[in-house]
Amino acid sequence: MLPSPQLLAGRYVALEPLNASRHSAALWGAVQGHDGVWTYLADGPYASEADLEGALEQKQGGTAAVFLAIVPTAGGKGPDPYGAQGYASYMRMDPTNGVIEVGNILLAPALQRTTAATEAMYLMARHIFEDLGYRRYEWKCNAKNEPSRRAALRYGFTFEGIFRQHMIVKGQNRDTAWFSMLDSEWPARKAAFEAWLDPANFDADGRQRLALRCRP
Repeated sequence: MLPSPQLLAGRYVALEPLNASRHSAALWGAVQGHDGVWTYLADGPYASEADLEGALEQKQGGTAAVFLAIVPTAGGKGPDPYGAQGYASYMRMDPTNGVIEVGNILLAPALQRTTAATEAMYLMARHIFEDLGYRRYEWKCNAKNEPSRRAALRYGFTFEGIFRQHMIVKGQNRDTAWFSMLDSEWPARKAAFEAWLDPANFDADGRQRLALRCRP
């Protein structure tokens, strides 16, 4: 099945179908003045909230990808008053072969390296493998994007190599690093995610006791 825009709710984050009118103001507030978050994305940065809202409308109405807004919750106590702090999408969807990619990931500085960001990736992977029955889940990024490459490995994806001169993005060559996770690997990855996300893994100040280890 193709994914459809729907709510994926966790303890620390909610993934909502991206809605320009609902999410643009919070997203603009979260990324304004932080143009570096757009460096490795195909679009942005934007000069105004209206420009960003227009881009979100195109993403919302497109058929090539399904975009979800990333909305942290207050430690499981309700919606974060700051609203959406990023988004991600399911893209390059190939249901015939059971292959799909997570990509177009935008994380505002306040969302980066947080429990909410990790849980968002867990929820998206769980939905693909358990609800929709995909065989292969892909992660691709600019080979120069070291934070994205580290994140892929942390989340349990396997590095498969570099596709040289794969794309031209914003007028620049992009060599692409490819990663994947298979359905046969998901049960172990899921267990690692859930152990890390358990509230008992965090002290009173929210610091992790044990690091996330999704790979043997």
